[in-house]
Amino acid sequence: MRRLLSTMPKMIVRALAAILLMSSFAAPVGATPLDDANAAADSGDYAKAMQLVRPLAEQGDPAAQYDLGVMYYAGQGVSRDAVEAARWFGKAAEQGDLNAQYNLGVLYDHGLGVAQNDTEALKWYRKSAEQGYAPAETNLGGMYDHGRAVPLDHAEALRWYRKAAEQGLAPAQFNLGAMYYNGQGVAQDTAEAMNWCRKAAEQGFAMAQNYLGQIYVDAPAQDYAEAVKWFRKAAEQGNADGQLNLGLRYENGEGVPQNYAEAMKWYRLAADNGKLGAMYGIALMYDNGEGVAQDFGEAINWYRRAAEHGFPPAESNLGLMYQSGKGVPQDYAEAANWYRKAAEQGLPTAQANLGNLYIGGRGVPLDRVHAYMWLSVAAARGDPNAEKIQQRVAKAMTQAEITEAQRLAAEWKPGAAH
Repeated sequence: MRRLLSTMPKMIVRALAAILLMSSFAAPVGATPLDDANAAADSGDYAKAMQLVRPLAEQGDPAAQYDLGVMYYAGQGVSRDAVEAARWFGKAAEQGDLNAQYNLGVLYDHGLGVAQNDTEALKWYRKSAEQGYAPAETNLGGMYDHGRAVPLDHAEALRWYRKAAEQGLAPAQFNLGAMYYNGQGVAQDTAEAMNWCRKAAEQGFAMAQNYLGQIYVDAPAQDYAEAVKWFRKAAEQGNADGQLNLGLRYENGEGVPQNYAEAMKWYRLAADNGKLGAMYGIALMYDNGEGVAQDFGEAINWYRRAAEHGFPPAESNLGLMYQSGKGVPQDYAEAANWYRKAAEQGLPTAQANLGNLYIGGRGVPLDRVHAYMWLSVAAARGDPNAEKIQQRVAKAMTQAEITEAQRLAAEWKPGAAH
């Protein structure tokens, strides 16, 4: 029987392009016929603002067309209507309004008021970005970063992120920092990563705060106290990754005194925000009686919540609960089912456990070939005991069976059913 997993995987997030839809009136420069409309909007009289803006928009004023699009999108003085918003943004965008071009790109990006279309999103982001608009530069970088409507090109993504980051836009600073940290489009440089992530974090950008905290955790000279500072800032803004990471620090007493009650508090908040790792953390605390009365039923409940969304450690531990009959009737077939789900995603513990079930024919047919195969895969992925068990199994196998098992192991890849 395998021991319960006692730690969670590290939570380094992938850099994501920010999506920032303008949602307020554009401020005109100097005295224009839009002044009265802006004054009305500023005072909250959107009905009057609409009466003043619509005629100007219909006469072809791009600033008014942009404002009218904003009002339709936000439901200001009119029922919210993304289709009408897209129509008016389009009219202003065609006349070169950089805010409208950006907003139209966002609408195409997300399929709001228009059919989702990466090519159109790219087109309008580029037009706005080429006028130096930082949010558009960020999102254009994101298109290159993820290979949407263009070939994936980290160097080009980095170029656009940098343009926006140098204008002080926090999401772009975060993305640029993440690319330096991961060595994407640029040589890996932890100092530059920290520099850019810190700039974004100090502006209150929660994703950057969490990321900066994780860099401190993963640094050769770990600084848990500094990590906790940034995790807390992110967590207090409702960032689920920050909540999970702060909970983990309290559970392990890293950078703060160990406090299971605080760990559970932050895990629950992260779980409410959908973090599977937090659900798994709660399950472990109930399973091991850490800060709560040991309760296998609650452990199974939380393992299952995470496992049903495909979280491999939870799948593996749920299998172990069924194998050992903790909180549920012992059921080797159900144990094999959950071990297999985690094993096929590449979790060595689950692969070794599944191999053990094949050795004895418990919940699966007795099958030394598949036992050897799973144990071999687990050993190659770092399971500390799999190789010894594999060697014992081999003593009961023919050379032909071993050759077949080795072939299956060599061909195995995550996601493949066996």
